[in-house]
Amino acid sequence: MDPPHEKSWSIHTRKEITTKYEIFNRIGAGAYSDVYKARRRSDSVIVALKEIHDYQSACREIEALQILQHCPNVVVLYEYFWREDEDAVLVLEYLPTDLSSLIKEAKNWENGLGLGEIKKWMVQILCGVDACHRNSIVHRDLKPENLLISDNGVLKLADFGQARILLAPGFVAANDNQQPYVQSNPDQATVAGPSHFKHISDVSSEGGLFIEEPGSVVQPERLGESDELRSRFLDDIDKDSNIQDGDTSCLATGTMSNVEEDLLPGTYSYDVEDDEHDCFPPLTSCVGTRWYKAPELLYGSTNYGPEIDLWSLGCIFAEVLRLEPLFPGSSDIDQLGRIFSVLGNLSEEVWPGCANLPDYKIISFGKVDNPIGLEACLSNRSTDEILLVKKLLCFDPAGRATAMELLHDKYLNEDPLPVPSSELRIPSKHSGADEDSPDELGDYRDFNSDSDFDDFGPVKVSTTDYGFSIKFT
Repeated sequence: MDPPHEKSWSIHTRKEITTKYEIFNRIGAGAYSDVYKARRRSDSVIVALKEIHDYQSACREIEALQILQHCPNVVVLYEYFWREDEDAVLVLEYLPTDLSSLIKEAKNWENGLGLGEIKKWMVQILCGVDACHRNSIVHRDLKPENLLISDNGVLKLADFGQARILLAPGFVAANDNQQPYVQSNPDQATVAGPSHFKHISDVSSEGGLFIEEPGSVVQPERLGESDELRSRFLDDIDKDSNIQDGDTSCLATGTMSNVEEDLLPGTYSYDVEDDEHDCFPPLTSCVGTRWYKAPELLYGSTNYGPEIDLWSLGCIFAEVLRLEPLFPGSSDIDQLGRIFSVLGNLSEEVWPGCANLPDYKIISFGKVDNPIGLEACLSNRSTDEILLVKKLLCFDPAGRATAMELLHDKYLNEDPLPVPSSELRIPSKHSGADEDSPDELGDYRDFNSDSDFDDFGPVKVSTTDYGFSIKFT
């Protein structure tokens, strides 16, 4: 990592940027981007300049933010600078803190988060996620660090570098009499270009819950070079078959996703038919941050849709309620073990068809006879709160409640109602990894090990029809 005050010459020497923005200090850095605090010279508005060093990540973030630009719970993209042979620089609204900071600070508050505060944060998160899913965008890296908070209490989804725009046959478009999407077959997801999608705005009100009626459509104005960008992106993918999905990090304000090497690389391949997926690369299971990663991704699934975001929501909501991460796994194997210890084993009984997951028959766990259950993890929470989390932390993706369904959930629509944003307590500082600070997740990760197999005791390896099986005993 560069010294704290060393400049990134690619941004500081670009006159088209420096003439419009006064660049201050770098406020975040990672493998694929650097984020700077800056001031717009024309009106002195403080902004964040995100310099993205990865071409594919930049394409995805720009396209997603343009589609979602009318959603009040998604970070605003003001403009971007991108020319051939230069990194993309996104001009984003500056948001000083995030949900992770809120959770950390709330631990020290006398009574923690109030019910009205909890509900307000949940409503804002759900509105942002619902807007994504109604526009066929899967975020793929929802976590507290990527839920940014403004000074006046507005929460906004950020970091769309891993997002994908999907057209899933199992999800039908909303109309006045339907939920935003209705799942019929979660195992079928095809990828389509952004021109296939409607752009729908989302609204939340102060002091309660107001949801825009499904079916109303807003066509946002595209920002400048959108068509040219899309054309360049698709042309380059056609020319370069080596562009792969998921090789990006999650870098909202400089925080990195825990994207790791494949445990068994061959299991993550995805065979694309000649007549489909001709514009976008195939999906991968190597996305997201481990603690919030759906079980199907941990088992190598490449056929998924918005349901993976819903699992992440369940983990986030549980963390808001208990002020501690629910499944802080130190490896993918440990992550699955922690999930099973709470929810029980994944089997055909709880998710018919799970045996078809790529790694299901390769890695197996001993039977968990007495899972502790979510009730034990949320022992000081109400029945309605536990039920809300259960609706999301469901092994079968088809059983997970949608964001819109949860916005109409009993818990969020009864007293005490969500408080106005003006009554929210805002954390005093950002939790993002400072250049002089250790990784914020360091206390929960094992940095001394490079293996997912450590700390599991004896391992039994046996031959199967599929190659071999690894069982932890």
